[in-house]
Amino acid sequence: MEAINVDETTNTANRTQVERKSEREIVVTRTVNAPAHLVFEVWTNAELFRKWWVPKSYGLNLVRCDMDVRVGGEYRLGFLHEGSTMEFFGTYLEVTPHSRLVWTNDEGDKGATITTVTFDEADGKTLVAIHDLYPSEEAVDTGSSGAMPEVLDQLDELLASLG
Repeated sequence: MEAINVDETTNTANRTQVERKSEREIVVTRTVNAPAHLVFEVWTNAELFRKWWVPKSYGLNLVRCDMDVRVGGEYRLGFLHEGSTMEFFGTYLEVTPHSRLVWTNDEGDKGATITTVTFDEADGKTLVAIHDLYPSEEAVDTGSSGAMPEVLDQLDELLASLG
């Protein structure tokens, strides 16, 4: 379909692109300045994941981050915001070290969203592609793709600090 957002505000040379591929699909891409094994590690290690996943501008606190990153393993993220807790959870469907993660987002009442993240390394940098397949066209509007440019800025910052 068409690109719906390109992040122009990042303070790094990397840009995030958010593209609607169909009525039910959003793909977010960004090249980060780190090898795939390190990028995969910050996606699968709960201690590192909690340092970059929540957009700082949203005012949310990640109070729970459980990740059993294996096929059939589950994750649960709990956020505290203005006195209430929101939880996001699902199951890992595919775990291919350093190259691919697939999981369900099961918290919706209208079916699961399937998220696939790929990590393609070239010359020490990694192209991260996040593909969300929503259960319906209406569910796309409730997705979190709008937060991804900021989240991936934070990922880039964490990777630089680990580098």
